[in-house]
Amino acid sequence: MKHDNKAASEKLDEAIYEKYIRPTQRKRKPCVGTEFELPIVNLSGKAVDFEVVHAVTDEFVRHFSFDRLSRDEDGCIYAAQSSQNDDILSYDCSYNTLELSFGAKDDIHEVDRLFRRYYTFLQSRFAGYGHTLTGMGVNPHYAVNRGEPIHNGRYRMLLHHLKSYEKYGDAIPFHDNPDFGLFSCAAQVQLDVEESTLPEVFNTFTKLEPLKSVLFANSLWGSNHELLCGRDRFWKNSLHGLNRHNVDMYDVSFSSSDDILSYIKSMSIYCVERGEKYINFHPTLLDDYFSADSVEGEYFAEGGYRPIRFEPSIEDLKYLRSFKFEDLTYRGTVEFRSVCTQPVRDLMSVAAFHTGLMENLPALSGLLDSDTVLYHKGYNPTELRECLNRRSFPSFLKKSEITSLLTDVLDIASEGLHRRSLGEESYLLPLYERAKTLLSPARKMAEGLENGKTTEFFIRDYAEL
Repeated sequence: MKHDNKAASEKLDEAIYEKYIRPTQRKRKPCVGTEFELPIVNLSGKAVDFEVVHAVTDEFVRHFSFDRLSRDEDGCIYAAQSSQNDDILSYDCSYNTLELSFGAKDDIHEVDRLFRRYYTFLQSRFAGYGHTLTGMGVNPHYAVNRGEPIHNGRYRMLLHHLKSYEKYGDAIPFHDNPDFGLFSCAAQVQLDVEESTLPEVFNTFTKLEPLKSVLFANSLWGSNHELLCGRDRFWKNSLHGLNRHNVDMYDVSFSSSDDILSYIKSMSIYCVERGEKYINFHPTLLDDYFSADSVEGEYFAEGGYRPIRFEPSIEDLKYLRSFKFEDLTYRGTVEFRSVCTQPVRDLMSVAAFHTGLMENLPALSGLLDSDTVLYHKGYNPTELRECLNRRSFPSFLKKSEITSLLTDVLDIASEGLHRRSLGEESYLLPLYERAKTLLSPARKMAEGLENGKTTEFFIRDYAEL
């Protein structure tokens, strides 16, 4: 029996509303959620030794009493959570990347205190094995590290899916690094948001993205380091970007939460679970997926991939994966995802920057709406970010004016933090210096490499707390 497409579409609208919009109708809380992905580097220049990673993980779990453990198919811990404060140590896609995630905290000082405890312990243990964590958006030894995902269904499915891009020909300009999830690292922040401010949050932070590249780019890429933020390209030109609405920025203007609901509905889904099986399939528009009688996909079993046909269920909406720079979550938060992992000593600047601006959103909106330094020059936000991601500074922009605009943005963030009365403004100080010099960590590294400094120098420098 054929689906009633109209009824299926209306049911999907309701499900999207309940998952994404309903949680934003509660009063906003001033707490901060943070996630820091950190490359692991073998200082000998060889691949990361996974046995070292497992040994350090076991020590960490015992020392800090992280008691909720997830293990891979080999019995190794790939995620551990504290039942006392909800902090998590995990490995993102592979054992080449360690992630520290912090349960919602009232202030950034608490995140900083805990991070320092965890990081200091981890570094001391990794050092004993000739390894280190560092603060870069791309693992500097990605080419020699083991290119294998964590041995579980989810990560195996993800890498298999991304590697299937060759089936899609030239649908988009695919890059040839489908394993980017094994070496790409971000610093992410989640902040509560209310429905009434959703359009302003998305519209304003989209306009801010080009300036964020100037401050935070830290993923050098290309044979001559042409790109300062190569991470943008990884998602956009992978199979995740087959539907552009799943990745990158919002090049539309939102006027209501209904507009945002419609945008989410225009995304594609590519994976679900059925029992113990992770199934991937051709990225499919949500409307088309949920109105289909059945969908054909594939799953891993006994060393190979097998075809499977299954019936969509509205509960499958929980498997929608969005990789937008500003992402609305089921928690009633906006997750800011576009910032590369920073030099470790500056990591808290990411949380401070976004928290301060969210506290002072109308001022930021007013500044960017009236701006003529960056905008009204024939370029949209996506194009401007692409221009500012490159080594060569755009000739149509004046450096002194960009410095002034960045300083104004930071002043707005500082004022927002001041309203919280927690003394968090100090975390913005390294960003003021970057605004003055226009030296993001990636640009600083690229110029240093050209002037005789080594990658090893920056591995150690960006690892310092």
